[in-house]
Amino acid sequence: MNTTAGSRDAVIAALCAPDLAAMVDLVLWVEPDADGTPVAHAANHLGRVRLHPGGKHEVLAGADPVASEDPMAFLPYEREIAQEGPRVSTDNAYPYAAERILSLFAHAERSPDVAVVHTPRHYFPDEGGHHGEHGSLDVIQSRAPLVLSGARVTRRSYVDDHARLIDVGPTLAHLAGVPESDLLDGNGDPLDGRPLTAYLEPLPAGQPRRVVGILWDGAHCGDLLHLAEAGELPGVARLVERGVALRGGAVAEFPSVTLTNHTSILTGLGPGRHGVLGNVYFDRATGERVVPNDEATWHRSAEWLHPQARTVFEMVNDHVAPGSGPRTASVDEAIDRGADYATMQLIRASGSDRGAGDLGDQLPDPHASPFVGNPAHLEDRYFRWGVQVDDLGLQQMLQLWADPTAAPVLTWWANVVTDAGHHGGGPRSEMARDSLRQADRRLVAFLDHLDGLGVADEVTFLLTADHGFEGADQTVTGSWAPALDALGIPYRDEGPGFVYLH
Repeated sequence: MNTTAGSRDAVIAALCAPDLAAMVDLVLWVEPDADGTPVAHAANHLGRVRLHPGGKHEVLAGADPVASEDPMAFLPYEREIAQEGPRVSTDNAYPYAAERILSLFAHAERSPDVAVVHTPRHYFPDEGGHHGEHGSLDVIQSRAPLVLSGARVTRRSYVDDHARLIDVGPTLAHLAGVPESDLLDGNGDPLDGRPLTAYLEPLPAGQPRRVVGILWDGAHCGDLLHLAEAGELPGVARLVERGVALRGGAVAEFPSVTLTNHTSILTGLGPGRHGVLGNVYFDRATGERVVPNDEATWHRSAEWLHPQARTVFEMVNDHVAPGSGPRTASVDEAIDRGADYATMQLIRASGSDRGAGDLGDQLPDPHASPFVGNPAHLEDRYFRWGVQVDDLGLQQMLQLWADPTAAPVLTWWANVVTDAGHHGGGPRSEMARDSLRQADRRLVAFLDHLDGLGVADEVTFLLTADHGFEGADQTVTGSWAPALDALGIPYRDEGPGFVYLH
């Protein structure tokens, strides 16, 4: 046995100890089969399994720790609430487990040797944890909402179906006029995702093709749809009335964290191909600890995005002739390579070494925001900053769409306060729901603007998020670091959860 494999096996065994079961849901890794084909593996204190694409499982020991891959698990929403944690892995579901694990481990320089999945209830504030958590392979933390609406979308209201977040980018590009045959990466290879044509009408030539993609970071799929049906999110309800909402949402890539899935959404690729492995990871080639999900680094995303990955902005610009306005626009989004207009481009032009971290005095006053529901939530620093960023985002959207004849063919609008509300309070908390209502008020303001211009019926909308959320249990604390330290094996743990062996 080689040294790395031996160290990996020792690490896996240590992490699967029963006394770590409250915080370690799964341990994941990939090793080659006899013919050299990479095979995904998962283990915990209950057992060990080999996972193959398409849902084939080979249990190697004990009970299958990934017993279900059902992407529609815990639906209808009442079932999710009734069966809210803590759940052991055999009572959980892990959609597309092999496919997502294999993608994470496909990068020679950036993939970890072992990935550790926190249990849904693990509370680890000393290492960056919050009341609300995401990042898991499990279905609830991986389930993002997905709503299609407007021009060229079939009106089906709520349907019992799901998609994947890697399908969002190809769908946006296809709606904006990119032929399916041209949905390729920079090497000419097909994307991992596919356009969701089952919910789209044929795209007649010569008709308007303007598309608005909207991301509510961290928006909980089930609660968002529940509040929309209850009349508490009238903007979302307007979209659903003119289109379709998938009850099973869209399954995030693993890990179900922000920058990994923003990049997957906007490239149609999994992390092993686009290169942004997580919110923090280690690059063996450069010896660098990379932290792409930070206000000081968002504007640098192109540095870590693989050259062969193509963003939807680049795909659309290849098929749309320049006009009187930007062809593509990226509002408050880190993954903006190729966009004609981009908020991060303005930050890059500022020359600031700290990126958005130096521009706080240029943001709107959060206490003067007309969209805030409960001012008490402004005491939370992240929530307060999210209000400022999202108010500025709406301002940019209204400016980009001041003249509909010069509006972008593809506009991408990222919102952040929903992530702040869910981290700060956990899903279904008053803080989380206040953030959803607040984001909805901005959506209504934009929809009303388009109605006033008389162009709302000519626009296609797609609303999604980058991951879901689960609430942590504040009594379940601790770290697996002491168990790894006791092995005497050199390692680094980024996240925590990405274990690199030296």
